[in-house]
Amino acid sequence: MITENFRILEVNLTTGRSAIRNVPGVETVLGGSGLAAKLHMEYSRPGLAWDDPSQPLVFAIGPLTGFFPLMSKTVCAFTSPLHGQYAESHAGARSALALRFAGIDALVIIGKAERPTVLHLGANVIEFMEAGYLWGKDALTTGKLLRRILKGSGHRTIMRIGPAGENKSAMACINVDTYRHFGRLGGGGVMGAKNLKAIAVEGNGSCELPQGKEYSALFADIFRKLTDTDMMRKYHNLGTASNLEALNELKALPWRNLQATSDPGIVGITGERFADDTLLRNAACSGCPVGCIHIGFVREKFHKDNQYLYRQVGYDYEPIFATGSMLGLTHAPDVLTVMDEVEKAGLDVMSGGVALAWATEALEKGVVTREQTGIDLRFGDAQGYMRAVHMLGGAVNDFWRTLAGGTMAAAARYGGGDFACVLGQEMAGYATGEVFYVAQGLGLRHSHLDTGAYTYDQSKAPKDVDKALAFLLEDERERVILTSMVSCLFARKVYDPETLRQCLTVLGGQALADGLDQAAARIQKLRWQARAAGGYDPMNVRIPKRFLEVETWKGRTDPQYLEELRLAYAGAIREMCGQD
Repeated sequence: MITENFRILEVNLTTGRSAIRNVPGVETVLGGSGLAAKLHMEYSRPGLAWDDPSQPLVFAIGPLTGFFPLMSKTVCAFTSPLHGQYAESHAGARSALALRFAGIDALVIIGKAERPTVLHLGANVIEFMEAGYLWGKDALTTGKLLRRILKGSGHRTIMRIGPAGENKSAMACINVDTYRHFGRLGGGGVMGAKNLKAIAVEGNGSCELPQGKEYSALFADIFRKLTDTDMMRKYHNLGTASNLEALNELKALPWRNLQATSDPGIVGITGERFADDTLLRNAACSGCPVGCIHIGFVREKFHKDNQYLYRQVGYDYEPIFATGSMLGLTHAPDVLTVMDEVEKAGLDVMSGGVALAWATEALEKGVVTREQTGIDLRFGDAQGYMRAVHMLGGAVNDFWRTLAGGTMAAAARYGGGDFACVLGQEMAGYATGEVFYVAQGLGLRHSHLDTGAYTYDQSKAPKDVDKALAFLLEDERERVILTSMVSCLFARKVYDPETLRQCLTVLGGQALADGLDQAAARIQKLRWQARAAGGYDPMNVRIPKRFLEVETWKGRTDPQYLEELRLAYAGAIREMCGQD
Protein backbone atom coordinates (compact mmCIF):
# COMPACT_ATOMS: atom_id res chain seq x y z
CA MET A 1 0.00 0.00 0.00
CA ILE A 2 1.16 3.52 -0.79
CA THR A 3 2.56 5.51 2.13
CA GLU A 4 3.69 9.12 2.52
CA ASN A 5 7.40 8.27 2.89
CA PHE A 6 9.88 6.07 1.06
CA ARG A 7 11.66 3.42 3.11
CA ILE A 8 15.33 3.61 2.17
CA LEU A 9 18.11 1.23 3.22
CA GLU A 10 21.47 3.00 3.31
CA VAL A 11 24.56 0.76 3.38
CA ASN A 12 28.07 2.08 3.93
CA LEU A 13 30.67 -0.40 2.66
CA THR A 14 33.54 1.51 4.27
CA THR A 15 32.18 1.44 7.82
CA GLY A 16 30.07 -1.70 7.50
CA ARG A 17 27.09 0.15 8.92
CA SER A 18 23.55 0.31 7.60
CA ALA A 19 20.41 2.23 8.48
CA ILE A 20 16.79 2.57 7.46
CA ARG A 21 15.67 6.09 6.56
CA ASN A 22 12.14 7.36 6.01
CA VAL A 23 12.39 9.84 3.14
CA PRO A 24 9.43 12.09 2.21
CA GLY A 25 8.47 12.84 -1.38
CA VAL A 26 6.23 10.01 -2.63
CA GLU A 27 3.71 12.53 -3.98
CA THR A 28 6.36 14.50 -5.84
CA VAL A 29 8.74 11.88 -7.31
CA LEU A 30 6.54 8.72 -7.24
CA GLY A 31 9.41 6.18 -7.16
CA GLY A 32 11.68 4.48 -9.72
CA SER A 33 13.31 7.09 -11.97
CA GLY A 34 12.03 9.99 -9.86
CA LEU A 35 13.23 8.48 -6.60
CA ALA A 36 16.59 7.44 -8.09
CA ALA A 37 17.27 10.97 -9.35
CA LYS A 38 16.21 12.47 -6.02
CA LEU A 39 18.51 10.16 -4.04
CA HIS A 40 21.42 10.63 -6.43
CA MET A 41 21.18 14.40 -6.10
CA GLU A 42 21.12 14.03 -2.32
CA TYR A 43 24.06 11.65 -2.02
CA SER A 44 26.35 12.35 -4.99
CA ARG A 45 29.37 14.61 -4.94
CA PRO A 46 29.53 16.26 -8.42
CA GLY A 47 33.01 17.68 -7.83
CA LEU A 48 34.52 14.24 -7.19
CA ALA A 49 35.47 11.47 -9.59
CA TRP A 50 32.89 8.84 -10.50
CA ASP A 51 34.85 6.17 -8.59
CA ASP A 52 35.29 8.15 -5.40
CA PRO A 53 34.05 5.91 -2.57
CA SER A 54 31.53 8.54 -1.48
CA GLN A 55 29.62 8.35 -4.78
CA PRO A 56 26.33 6.45 -4.41
CA LEU A 57 24.94 3.41 -6.16
CA VAL A 58 21.13 3.48 -6.00
CA PHE A 59 18.51 0.82 -6.74
CA ALA A 60 14.89 2.06 -6.66
CA ILE A 61 11.48 0.48 -7.29
CA GLY A 62 8.02 2.02 -7.74
CA PRO A 63 4.70 2.33 -5.88
CA LEU A 64 2.96 -0.40 -7.91
CA THR A 65 5.76 -3.00 -7.61
CA GLY A 66 4.41 -6.22 -6.15
CA PHE A 67 0.79 -5.21 -6.66
CA PHE A 68 0.34 -5.24 -10.44
CA PRO A 69 1.90 -7.30 -13.27
CA LEU A 70 4.88 -6.00 -15.27
CA MET A 71 5.74 -3.42 -12.62
CA SER A 72 8.93 -5.40 -12.66
CA LYS A 73 11.80 -3.01 -13.32
CA THR A 74 14.41 -1.63 -10.95
CA VAL A 75 16.10 1.68 -11.68
CA CYS A 76 19.84 1.74 -10.99
CA ALA A 77 21.36 5.22 -10.66
CA PHE A 78 25.03 6.11 -10.40
CA THR A 79 27.71 8.48 -11.62
CA SER A 80 28.79 7.04 -14.97
CA PRO A 81 32.36 5.93 -15.67
CA LEU A 82 31.69 6.93 -19.29
CA HIS A 83 31.06 10.63 -18.73
CA GLY A 84 31.22 11.32 -14.99
CA GLN A 85 27.57 12.42 -14.86
CA TYR A 86 24.24 11.14 -13.60
CA ALA A 87 23.19 7.87 -15.24
CA GLU A 88 20.24 5.51 -15.08
CA SER A 89 20.02 1.91 -16.18
CA HIS A 90 16.89 -0.25 -15.87
CA ALA A 91 16.58 -4.02 -15.40
CA GLY A 92 13.98 -6.58 -14.41
CA ALA A 93 14.27 -10.30 -13.55
CA ARG A 94 13.57 -10.78 -9.79
CA SER A 95 15.25 -7.55 -8.69
CA ALA A 96 12.16 -5.38 -8.18
CA LEU A 97 10.03 -7.91 -6.31
CA ALA A 98 12.98 -8.97 -4.16
CA LEU A 99 13.44 -5.36 -3.02
CA ARG A 100 9.68 -4.97 -2.43
CA PHE A 101 9.51 -8.09 -0.27
CA ALA A 102 12.71 -7.14 1.52
CA GLY A 103 10.65 -4.19 2.70
CA ILE A 104 12.44 -1.28 1.03
CA ASP A 105 11.69 1.19 -1.76
CA ALA A 106 15.34 1.85 -2.49
CA LEU A 107 18.83 0.64 -1.62
CA VAL A 108 21.61 3.24 -1.44
CA ILE A 109 25.19 1.96 -1.30
CA ILE A 110 28.05 4.30 -0.47
CA GLY A 111 31.68 3.74 0.53
CA LYS A 112 34.12 1.09 -0.63
CA ALA A 113 34.70 -2.34 0.87
CA GLU A 114 38.25 -3.06 1.98
CA ARG A 115 38.20 -6.41 0.19
CA PRO A 116 35.99 -8.03 -2.46
CA THR A 117 32.56 -8.39 -0.90
CA VAL A 118 29.07 -9.77 -1.44
CA LEU A 119 26.31 -7.69 0.14
CA HIS A 120 23.52 -10.00 1.31
CA LEU A 121 20.28 -8.52 2.61
CA GLY A 122 16.61 -9.26 3.19
CA ALA A 123 13.70 -8.29 5.41
CA ASN A 124 15.51 -9.57 8.49
CA VAL A 125 19.13 -9.97 7.43
CA ILE A 126 22.04 -7.84 6.29
CA GLU A 127 25.57 -9.14 6.09
CA PHE A 128 28.85 -8.51 4.30
CA MET A 129 30.36 -11.70 2.92
CA GLU A 130 34.02 -12.13 2.05
CA ALA A 131 34.25 -12.66 -1.72
CA GLY A 132 37.94 -12.90 -2.55
CA TYR A 133 37.32 -16.37 -3.98
CA LEU A 134 34.91 -14.84 -6.51
CA TRP A 135 37.19 -12.04 -7.74
CA GLY A 136 38.27 -12.87 -11.27
CA LYS A 137 35.35 -15.21 -11.82
CA ASP A 138 33.06 -14.49 -14.76
CA ALA A 139 29.50 -13.27 -14.22
CA LEU A 140 27.87 -16.62 -14.95
CA THR A 141 30.14 -18.64 -12.67
CA THR A 142 29.67 -16.08 -9.89
CA GLY A 143 25.91 -16.46 -10.11
CA LYS A 144 26.14 -20.24 -10.15
CA LEU A 145 28.29 -20.32 -7.00
CA LEU A 146 26.14 -17.81 -5.10
CA ARG A 147 22.96 -19.69 -5.93
CA ARG A 148 24.46 -22.72 -4.19
CA ILE A 149 25.64 -20.76 -1.16
CA LEU A 150 22.64 -18.52 -0.44
CA LYS A 151 19.13 -19.57 0.49
CA GLY A 152 15.90 -18.08 -0.82
CA SER A 153 15.65 -19.70 -4.25
CA GLY A 154 12.77 -18.23 -6.22
CA HIS A 155 12.49 -15.14 -4.01
CA ARG A 156 15.96 -13.67 -4.28
CA THR A 157 17.83 -11.66 -6.83
CA ILE A 158 21.58 -11.92 -7.40
CA MET A 159 23.16 -8.92 -9.10
CA ARG A 160 26.84 -9.41 -9.92
CA ILE A 161 29.70 -8.28 -12.13
CA GLY A 162 32.30 -10.02 -14.27
CA PRO A 163 35.92 -9.14 -15.10
CA ALA A 164 34.85 -5.99 -16.98
CA GLY A 165 33.31 -4.58 -13.82
CA GLU A 166 36.33 -5.49 -11.74
CA ASN A 167 38.44 -3.57 -14.28
CA LYS A 168 36.12 -0.56 -13.87
CA SER A 169 35.18 -0.59 -17.56
CA ALA A 170 32.77 2.10 -18.77
CA MET A 171 31.07 -0.73 -20.68
CA ALA A 172 30.66 -3.04 -17.69
CA CYS A 173 27.11 -4.16 -16.90
CA ILE A 174 25.52 -5.61 -13.78
CA ASN A 175 24.17 -9.08 -14.55
CA VAL A 176 20.77 -9.70 -12.89
CA ASP A 177 19.66 -13.30 -12.40
CA THR A 178 21.53 -14.40 -15.55
CA TYR A 179 19.24 -13.14 -18.33
CA ARG A 180 18.65 -9.45 -17.47
CA HIS A 181 21.11 -6.59 -17.02
CA PHE A 182 21.69 -3.07 -15.85
CA GLY A 183 23.50 -2.68 -19.14
CA ARG A 184 24.27 0.84 -20.14
CA LEU A 185 26.72 3.50 -18.97
CA GLY A 186 28.95 1.38 -16.78
CA GLY A 187 27.05 0.45 -13.61
CA GLY A 188 29.21 -2.68 -13.35
CA GLY A 189 32.30 -0.47 -13.21
CA VAL A 190 30.80 1.36 -10.23
CA MET A 191 30.34 -1.92 -8.37
CA GLY A 192 33.92 -2.89 -9.23
CA ALA A 193 35.22 0.42 -7.89
CA LYS A 194 33.46 -0.35 -4.60
CA ASN A 195 34.96 -3.87 -4.42
CA LEU A 196 31.38 -5.10 -4.57
CA LYS A 197 31.29 -8.36 -6.52
CA ALA A 198 27.60 -9.06 -5.96
CA ILE A 199 24.43 -7.96 -4.22
CA ALA A 200 21.99 -10.65 -3.14
CA VAL A 201 18.53 -9.56 -2.00
CA GLU A 202 16.11 -12.01 -0.40
CA GLY A 203 12.46 -11.07 -0.82
CA ASN A 204 11.52 -12.94 2.33
CA GLY A 205 8.90 -10.53 3.71
CA SER A 206 5.28 -9.95 2.77
CA CYS A 207 2.87 -7.14 1.81
CA GLU A 208 -0.80 -6.64 2.62
CA LEU A 209 -3.18 -6.40 -0.32
CA PRO A 210 -6.06 -3.89 -0.49
CA GLN A 211 -9.41 -4.98 0.90
CA GLY A 212 -12.59 -4.98 -1.20
CA LYS A 213 -13.35 -5.94 -4.79
CA GLU A 214 -11.92 -2.95 -6.67
CA TYR A 215 -8.31 -4.10 -6.53
CA SER A 216 -8.97 -7.69 -7.59
CA ALA A 217 -11.27 -6.54 -10.44
CA LEU A 218 -8.69 -4.06 -11.74
CA PHE A 219 -5.90 -6.63 -11.48
CA ALA A 220 -7.99 -9.17 -13.40
CA ASP A 221 -8.77 -6.65 -16.16
CA ILE A 222 -5.09 -5.75 -16.60
CA PHE A 223 -4.07 -9.41 -16.54
CA ARG A 224 -6.64 -10.18 -19.22
CA LYS A 225 -5.29 -7.44 -21.48
CA LEU A 226 -1.77 -8.78 -21.04
CA THR A 227 -2.61 -12.41 -21.74
CA ASP A 228 -5.88 -12.62 -23.74
CA THR A 229 -5.34 -9.88 -26.33
CA ASP A 230 -2.75 -9.27 -29.05
CA MET A 231 -1.25 -6.31 -27.19
CA MET A 232 1.73 -8.36 -25.93
CA ARG A 233 1.70 -11.31 -28.33
CA LYS A 234 4.70 -10.09 -30.32
CA TYR A 235 6.90 -10.10 -27.24
CA HIS A 236 6.07 -13.70 -26.30
CA ASN A 237 6.13 -15.12 -29.80
CA LEU A 238 9.37 -14.22 -31.63
CA GLY A 239 10.17 -11.47 -29.16
CA THR A 240 11.96 -8.29 -30.14
CA ALA A 241 14.12 -10.40 -32.49
CA SER A 242 11.21 -10.09 -34.92
CA ASN A 243 12.43 -6.52 -35.58
CA LEU A 244 15.57 -7.71 -37.37
CA GLU A 245 13.98 -8.59 -40.68
CA ALA A 246 11.67 -5.57 -40.64
CA LEU A 247 14.46 -3.10 -39.96
CA ASN A 248 16.73 -4.75 -42.53
CA GLU A 249 13.96 -4.40 -45.12
CA LEU A 250 13.52 -0.77 -44.09
CA LYS A 251 17.27 -0.12 -44.53
CA ALA A 252 17.56 0.74 -40.86
CA LEU A 253 19.60 -2.19 -39.46
CA PRO A 254 23.27 -1.32 -38.86
CA TRP A 255 25.69 -3.72 -40.56
CA ARG A 256 29.50 -3.87 -40.22
CA ASN A 257 29.93 -0.75 -38.11
CA LEU A 258 27.07 0.97 -39.91
CA GLN A 259 28.75 0.80 -43.29
CA ALA A 260 25.40 -0.51 -44.55
CA THR A 261 21.81 -0.61 -43.33
CA SER A 262 20.63 -3.72 -45.17
CA ASP A 263 22.24 -7.00 -46.19
CA PRO A 264 21.14 -10.33 -47.73
CA GLY A 265 22.83 -12.09 -44.79
CA ILE A 266 19.77 -11.22 -42.71
CA VAL A 267 18.31 -14.64 -43.60
CA GLY A 268 20.69 -16.25 -41.10
CA ILE A 269 19.81 -14.04 -38.10
CA THR A 270 16.08 -13.28 -38.33
CA GLY A 271 13.79 -13.82 -35.38
CA GLU A 272 12.35 -16.86 -37.15
CA ARG A 273 15.85 -18.28 -37.71
CA PHE A 274 16.74 -17.92 -34.02
CA ALA A 275 13.43 -19.52 -33.02
CA ASP A 276 13.72 -22.42 -35.47
CA ASP A 277 17.39 -23.22 -34.88
CA THR A 278 18.27 -22.17 -31.33
CA LEU A 279 15.26 -21.45 -29.09
CA LEU A 280 14.99 -23.66 -26.01
CA ARG A 281 12.35 -21.86 -23.96
CA ASN A 282 10.83 -18.56 -22.87
CA ALA A 283 11.29 -17.00 -19.44
CA ALA A 284 9.85 -13.99 -17.65
CA CYS A 285 10.69 -11.43 -15.02
CA SER A 286 8.98 -11.96 -11.67
CA GLY A 287 5.46 -10.58 -11.78
CA CYS A 288 5.19 -10.87 -15.58
CA PRO A 289 2.81 -13.30 -17.32
CA VAL A 290 4.12 -12.49 -20.82
CA GLY A 291 7.51 -14.21 -21.02
CA CYS A 292 9.44 -12.08 -23.50
CA ILE A 293 12.85 -13.49 -22.56
CA HIS A 294 13.97 -15.89 -25.28
CA ILE A 295 16.67 -18.37 -24.34
CA GLY A 296 18.65 -20.13 -27.03
CA PHE A 297 21.53 -22.51 -26.73
CA VAL A 298 25.13 -22.81 -27.84
CA ARG A 299 27.03 -26.06 -27.79
CA GLU A 300 30.71 -26.77 -27.60
CA LYS A 301 32.47 -29.94 -28.66
CA PHE A 302 34.86 -31.06 -25.94
CA HIS A 303 35.77 -34.55 -27.19
CA LYS A 304 36.55 -35.95 -30.63
CA ASP A 305 33.87 -38.65 -30.15
CA ASN A 306 31.07 -36.16 -30.62
CA GLN A 307 30.80 -35.18 -26.97
CA TYR A 308 29.20 -31.76 -26.46
CA LEU A 309 28.25 -29.48 -23.63
CA TYR A 310 25.66 -26.76 -24.08
CA ARG A 311 24.92 -23.42 -22.47
CA GLN A 312 21.76 -21.34 -22.44
CA VAL A 313 21.96 -17.76 -23.73
CA GLY A 314 19.21 -15.16 -23.57
CA TYR A 315 18.72 -13.18 -26.75
CA ASP A 316 16.78 -10.09 -27.84
CA TYR A 317 16.89 -7.71 -30.77
CA GLU A 318 19.63 -5.48 -29.38
CA PRO A 319 22.12 -8.26 -28.51
CA ILE A 320 21.62 -9.79 -31.98
CA PHE A 321 22.22 -6.43 -33.66
CA ALA A 322 25.34 -5.76 -31.55
CA THR A 323 26.99 -9.17 -31.86
CA GLY A 324 25.41 -10.07 -35.20
CA SER A 325 24.82 -7.57 -37.98
CA MET A 326 27.15 -4.95 -36.50
CA LEU A 327 30.00 -7.50 -36.58
CA GLY A 328 28.97 -8.99 -39.93
CA LEU A 329 27.94 -12.35 -38.43
CA THR A 330 25.14 -14.06 -40.35
CA HIS A 331 24.84 -17.43 -38.61
CA ALA A 332 22.60 -17.53 -35.53
CA PRO A 333 24.72 -20.03 -33.50
CA ASP A 334 27.82 -17.86 -34.12
CA VAL A 335 25.98 -14.81 -32.81
CA LEU A 336 24.89 -16.65 -29.67
CA THR A 337 28.44 -17.93 -29.11
CA VAL A 338 29.86 -14.40 -29.13
CA MET A 339 26.94 -13.24 -26.98
CA ASP A 340 27.77 -15.96 -24.45
CA GLU A 341 31.34 -14.66 -24.14
CA VAL A 342 30.03 -11.13 -23.64
CA GLU A 343 27.83 -12.42 -20.79
CA LYS A 344 30.77 -14.08 -19.09
CA ALA A 345 32.92 -10.96 -19.32
CA GLY A 346 30.14 -8.86 -17.82
CA LEU A 347 30.08 -6.37 -20.69
CA ASP A 348 27.11 -4.40 -21.89
CA VAL A 349 26.37 -6.19 -25.13
CA MET A 350 25.50 -3.11 -27.19
CA SER A 351 28.51 -1.11 -26.04
CA GLY A 352 30.84 -4.08 -26.46
CA GLY A 353 29.56 -5.05 -29.90
CA VAL A 354 29.67 -1.53 -31.29
CA ALA A 355 33.15 -0.99 -29.84
CA LEU A 356 34.41 -4.16 -31.51
CA ALA A 357 32.86 -3.05 -34.81
CA TRP A 358 34.74 0.26 -34.57
CA ALA A 359 37.98 -1.56 -33.71
CA THR A 360 37.53 -3.81 -36.76
CA GLU A 361 37.11 -0.89 -39.16
CA ALA A 362 39.93 1.00 -37.44
CA LEU A 363 42.21 -1.98 -38.05
CA GLU A 364 41.05 -2.29 -41.68
CA LYS A 365 41.75 1.39 -42.31
CA GLY A 366 45.13 1.34 -40.57
CA VAL A 367 44.00 3.72 -37.82
CA VAL A 368 45.26 1.14 -35.33
CA THR A 369 47.75 -1.67 -35.91
CA ARG A 370 47.85 -5.41 -35.30
CA GLU A 371 50.60 -4.78 -32.79
CA GLN A 372 48.30 -2.48 -30.80
CA THR A 373 45.27 -4.78 -30.86
CA GLY A 374 47.29 -7.96 -30.42
CA ILE A 375 44.74 -9.76 -32.59
CA ASP A 376 43.30 -9.74 -36.09
CA LEU A 377 39.71 -8.57 -36.36
CA ARG A 378 37.59 -9.24 -39.43
CA PHE A 379 33.88 -8.72 -39.98
CA GLY A 380 32.20 -12.12 -39.96
CA ASP A 381 34.95 -13.88 -37.96
CA ALA A 382 33.21 -15.24 -34.85
CA GLN A 383 36.32 -16.92 -33.43
CA GLY A 384 38.24 -13.63 -33.57
CA TYR A 385 35.45 -11.78 -31.79
CA MET A 386 35.30 -14.41 -29.04
CA ARG A 387 38.97 -13.71 -28.28
CA ALA A 388 38.43 -9.96 -28.59
CA VAL A 389 35.63 -10.01 -26.01
CA HIS A 390 38.03 -11.45 -23.43
CA MET A 391 40.64 -8.83 -24.30
CA LEU A 392 38.11 -6.00 -23.99
CA GLY A 393 36.60 -7.27 -20.73
CA GLY A 394 40.01 -8.02 -19.29
CA ALA A 395 41.54 -4.71 -20.48
CA VAL A 396 44.60 -6.76 -21.36
CA ASN A 397 46.78 -4.04 -22.87
CA ASP A 398 46.89 -0.33 -23.50
CA PHE A 399 44.60 -0.47 -26.56
CA TRP A 400 41.89 -2.57 -24.95
CA ARG A 401 42.15 -0.62 -21.68
CA THR A 402 41.55 2.60 -23.62
CA LEU A 403 38.65 1.10 -25.58
CA ALA A 404 37.10 -0.12 -22.31
CA GLY A 405 36.74 3.56 -21.45
CA GLY A 406 34.41 4.00 -24.43
CA THR A 407 34.72 4.01 -28.21
CA MET A 408 35.02 7.79 -28.32
CA ALA A 409 37.83 7.66 -25.76
CA ALA A 410 39.69 5.28 -28.07
CA ALA A 411 38.91 7.42 -31.12
CA ALA A 412 40.20 10.50 -29.33
CA ARG A 413 43.52 8.76 -28.80
CA TYR A 414 43.96 6.78 -32.02
CA GLY A 415 41.69 8.57 -34.50
CA GLY A 416 38.63 7.20 -36.29
CA GLY A 417 36.05 9.45 -34.65
CA ASP A 418 34.24 9.93 -37.95
CA PHE A 419 33.23 6.28 -38.06
CA ALA A 420 32.67 5.78 -34.32
CA CYS A 421 29.00 4.82 -34.01
CA VAL A 422 28.49 6.73 -30.80
CA LEU A 423 25.35 8.65 -29.91
CA GLY A 424 26.27 9.70 -26.40
CA GLN A 425 27.25 6.09 -25.87
CA GLU A 426 27.65 3.23 -28.35
CA MET A 427 24.54 3.32 -30.53
CA ALA A 428 21.43 1.18 -30.29
CA GLY A 429 20.36 -0.73 -33.37
CA TYR A 430 18.06 1.73 -35.10
CA ALA A 431 19.50 3.63 -38.08
CA THR A 432 16.10 5.15 -38.76
CA GLY A 433 16.99 8.79 -39.31
CA GLU A 434 17.55 12.25 -37.91
CA VAL A 435 15.06 12.21 -35.01
CA PHE A 436 16.50 9.00 -33.59
CA TYR A 437 20.10 10.20 -33.96
CA VAL A 438 19.32 13.38 -32.06
CA ALA A 439 17.16 11.60 -29.47
CA GLN A 440 19.78 9.02 -28.55
CA GLY A 441 22.71 11.41 -28.89
CA LEU A 442 21.30 13.96 -26.47
CA GLY A 443 18.78 11.87 -24.46
CA LEU A 444 19.23 11.46 -20.73
CA ARG A 445 20.14 7.77 -20.84
CA HIS A 446 21.42 7.91 -24.44
CA SER A 447 18.97 5.07 -24.89
CA HIS A 448 16.55 4.19 -27.67
CA LEU A 449 13.99 3.94 -24.87
CA ASP A 450 14.29 7.57 -23.75
CA THR A 451 11.66 8.26 -26.42
CA GLY A 452 10.07 6.47 -29.36
CA ALA A 453 12.11 8.50 -31.87
CA TYR A 454 12.81 5.42 -33.98
CA THR A 455 9.07 4.96 -34.54
CA TYR A 456 8.68 8.68 -35.26
CA ASP A 457 11.24 8.35 -38.05
CA GLN A 458 9.40 5.34 -39.45
CA SER A 459 6.08 7.22 -39.46
CA LYS A 460 7.28 9.27 -42.44
CA ALA A 461 6.54 12.47 -40.55
CA PRO A 462 7.53 15.66 -42.40
CA LYS A 463 10.85 17.35 -41.59
CA ASP A 464 9.36 19.81 -39.14
CA VAL A 465 11.69 20.73 -36.26
CA ASP A 466 8.93 22.12 -34.04
CA LYS A 467 6.78 19.00 -34.39
CA ALA A 468 9.71 16.65 -33.86
CA LEU A 469 10.83 18.59 -30.79
CA ALA A 470 7.31 18.56 -29.35
CA PHE A 471 7.18 14.79 -29.86
CA LEU A 472 10.53 14.23 -28.13
CA LEU A 473 9.58 16.28 -25.07
CA GLU A 474 6.07 14.90 -24.67
CA ASP A 475 7.02 11.28 -25.30
CA GLU A 476 9.84 11.50 -22.74
CA ARG A 477 7.42 12.98 -20.18
CA GLU A 478 4.95 10.12 -20.70
CA ARG A 479 7.73 7.52 -20.38
CA VAL A 480 9.02 9.15 -17.20
CA ILE A 481 5.71 8.29 -15.52
CA LEU A 482 6.12 4.65 -16.51
CA THR A 483 9.77 4.42 -15.47
CA SER A 484 8.90 6.04 -12.13
CA MET A 485 6.23 3.35 -11.67
CA VAL A 486 8.94 0.93 -12.94
CA SER A 487 6.63 -0.52 -15.55
CA CYS A 488 8.13 -2.59 -18.33
CA LEU A 489 7.89 -0.26 -21.32
CA PHE A 490 6.56 -3.12 -23.45
CA ALA A 491 3.33 -2.66 -21.46
CA ARG A 492 2.93 1.06 -22.16
CA LYS A 493 -0.26 0.48 -24.20
CA VAL A 494 -1.83 -1.42 -21.30
CA TYR A 495 -0.75 1.03 -18.62
CA ASP A 496 -2.16 4.21 -20.15
CA PRO A 497 -2.46 7.26 -17.85
CA GLU A 498 -6.04 6.49 -16.81
CA THR A 499 -5.18 2.90 -15.89
CA LEU A 500 -2.22 4.09 -13.85
CA ARG A 501 -4.48 6.49 -11.98
CA GLN A 502 -6.86 3.62 -11.18
CA CYS A 503 -3.95 1.49 -9.94
CA LEU A 504 -2.69 4.23 -7.65
CA THR A 505 -6.18 4.96 -6.34
CA VAL A 506 -7.00 1.38 -5.30
CA LEU A 507 -3.70 1.29 -3.39
CA GLY A 508 -4.66 4.39 -1.42
CA GLY A 509 -2.70 6.83 -3.58
CA GLN A 510 -5.51 9.18 -4.61
CA ALA A 511 -3.26 12.23 -4.28
CA LEU A 512 -0.65 10.63 -6.55
CA ALA A 513 -3.31 9.81 -9.11
CA ASP A 514 -4.67 13.35 -9.08
CA GLY A 515 -1.22 14.86 -9.48
CA LEU A 516 0.25 12.48 -12.03
CA ASP A 517 0.70 15.04 -14.82
CA GLN A 518 2.38 17.55 -12.52
CA ALA A 519 4.64 14.82 -11.12
CA ALA A 520 5.69 13.78 -14.64
CA ALA A 521 6.76 17.31 -15.55
CA ARG A 522 8.56 17.69 -12.23
CA ILE A 523 10.45 14.38 -12.56
CA GLN A 524 11.41 15.13 -16.16
CA LYS A 525 13.13 18.31 -15.00
CA LEU A 526 14.61 16.66 -11.91
CA ARG A 527 16.39 14.02 -13.96
CA TRP A 528 17.86 16.61 -16.31
CA GLN A 529 18.94 18.72 -13.34
CA ALA A 530 20.66 15.67 -11.86
CA ARG A 531 22.49 15.21 -15.17
CA ALA A 532 23.43 18.88 -15.42
CA ALA A 533 24.84 18.85 -11.88
CA GLY A 534 27.64 16.64 -13.22
CA GLY A 535 28.51 19.12 -15.96
CA TYR A 536 26.33 17.91 -18.83
CA ASP A 537 25.86 20.45 -21.61
CA PRO A 538 23.74 19.12 -24.50
CA MET A 539 25.12 21.84 -26.78
CA ASN A 540 28.44 19.96 -26.78
CA VAL A 541 26.97 16.73 -28.18
CA ARG A 542 27.99 16.01 -31.78
CA ILE A 543 26.69 13.43 -34.25
CA PRO A 544 29.62 11.55 -35.89
CA LYS A 545 30.10 11.77 -39.65
CA ARG A 546 29.16 8.12 -40.19
CA PHE A 547 25.52 8.95 -39.44
CA LEU A 548 25.57 11.49 -42.29
CA GLU A 549 27.01 8.98 -44.73
CA VAL A 550 24.67 6.10 -44.16
CA GLU A 551 21.83 5.30 -46.54
CA THR A 552 18.43 4.63 -45.00
CA TRP A 553 15.01 4.08 -46.51
CA LYS A 554 14.69 7.89 -46.62
CA GLY A 555 18.01 8.33 -48.40
CA ARG A 556 20.98 10.14 -46.88
CA THR A 557 20.64 12.02 -43.59
CA ASP A 558 19.60 15.64 -44.05
CA PRO A 559 22.43 17.56 -42.30
CA GLN A 560 20.46 20.81 -42.00
CA TYR A 561 17.40 19.13 -40.43
CA LEU A 562 19.68 17.12 -38.14
CA GLU A 563 21.53 20.21 -36.93
CA GLU A 564 18.43 22.35 -36.46
CA LEU A 565 16.75 19.59 -34.43
CA ARG A 566 19.93 19.02 -32.40
CA LEU A 567 20.09 22.69 -31.44
CA ALA A 568 16.38 22.89 -30.66
CA TYR A 569 16.44 19.79 -28.43
CA ALA A 570 19.63 20.93 -26.72
CA GLY A 571 18.04 24.29 -26.01
CA ALA A 572 14.94 22.65 -24.52
CA ILE A 573 17.07 20.43 -22.32
CA ARG A 574 19.11 23.39 -21.11
CA GLU A 575 15.89 25.20 -20.25
CA MET A 576 14.69 22.23 -18.17
CA CYS A 577 18.08 22.15 -16.46
CA GLY A 578 17.70 25.82 -15.57
CA GLN A 579 20.79 26.69 -17.59
CA ASP A 580 19.08 29.44 -19.60
